Amino acid sequence: MKNDKIKVLFRHRSMEMGGVEKVILSMLNHLDREKFEMTVCLNINQGELRNEFPSHVRKVYLEKGKEDLSKNSFIQNIQLAKRKYNLQKAHNNPKIADKLLNERFDVEIAPTYAAFSSVLNSVNKDSKKIGWFHSDITLPKLQSLVPNILYQIPQFDYFIFGSQQTRDILVETYPNLTLPENQVILNAIPIEELKEKAKAFQPEFPQKPVFASVARLHSRKGFHKLMEAHARLLKEGFDHHIVVIGDGEEKENLKKQAQELGVTESFQLLGSLLNPYPYVKNADFFILPSESESWPLIIADSLILQKPIISTNVGGIPEMIAHGKTGHLINYETEEMYEAMKKFLTEREYVSTIQENLKDIEKQFDNQKIFDAVENIITNLVKK
Repeated sequence: MKNDKIKVLFRHRSMEMGGVEKVILSMLNHLDREKFEMTVCLNINQGELRNEFPSHVRKVYLEKGKEDLSKNSFIQNIQLAKRKYNLQKAHNNPKIADKLLNERFDVEIAPTYAAFSSVLNSVNKDSKKIGWFHSDITLPKLQSLVPNILYQIPQFDYFIFGSQQTRDILVETYPNLTLPENQVILNAIPIEELKEKAKAFQPEFPQKPVFASVARLHSRKGFHKLMEAHARLLKEGFDHHIVVIGDGEEKENLKKQAQELGVTESFQLLGSLLNPYPYVKNADFFILPSESESWPLIIADSLILQKPIISTNVGGIPEMIAHGKTGHLINYETEEMYEAMKKFLTEREYVSTIQENLKDIEKQFDNQKIFDAVENIITNLVKK
């Protein structure tokens, strides 16, 4: 029977905590293992989620993660330089990954634009290639990559968009782009597992209103603006606390900003956690101040945990939140973050209405429909 299975390969950089990584794990856990034989090839065996793959999935990696390198900074720098050289060599010569995998796949999947070249340059020219896109093509920081992304998209046999907005803005911005056969597929939410994880422990919060946020610490996540709004509210006497779960290159900048604004105690940076959900569940509110998103899983998670949300009105978020009914949408502006937080802190009736409307929110998420759609795409591609 094993030989009758469709062989599927996912290519990805590494497994740091993030939305795309959770999408990959969700697919690997729920795609029919009787139909599909699944392999993941990581460039680097790195990140909090690197050991979270289900046992029936084969994991291959090109290079070791930081977790496995020397703790001596001098030796580690040499190892990192060697790793960078090897990865560039593997990028230029796809036969290196092919030899390591030592298998022919029916379908190869790039779950994000960073893996497009790995899949499209595969030695196996007979495999069907699927691209997955979660980004706003107009995002300023993406512009240097856009020409290459636009060149790569038509080369895929099938293309999946992480939200309707992601697809719409690409088509509107580049109407002459030839898209392969494509579909919008939202990210699946493991609802019962999420609820269980949220009960794992009781975080210690101060006796004041608490806003929680979960995201990688990148500048486009807007935590520098959130901190400014937070400091202003405190100065005006609106006492509250913020916990941010996540890691990234902005961490040191945010720590420095917190010191300058005098909010190191009230704006907590907790780092990356495998299970952030007890913090979300036990906080009073959730806030996501991002400059850009596609279809962020953490918004869906927070809705399911029936948490009143303040979020920037970007990407697929307005497909998830009805403004004033199931959450509060704002523009990516410090002033609007300040006003929304003040509203949540002072208008109990408004927040209570949102909480009431979240009681049946689970009906909004149909996981099986999502897994079925991906299975059908893979199966139909192989038949062609």
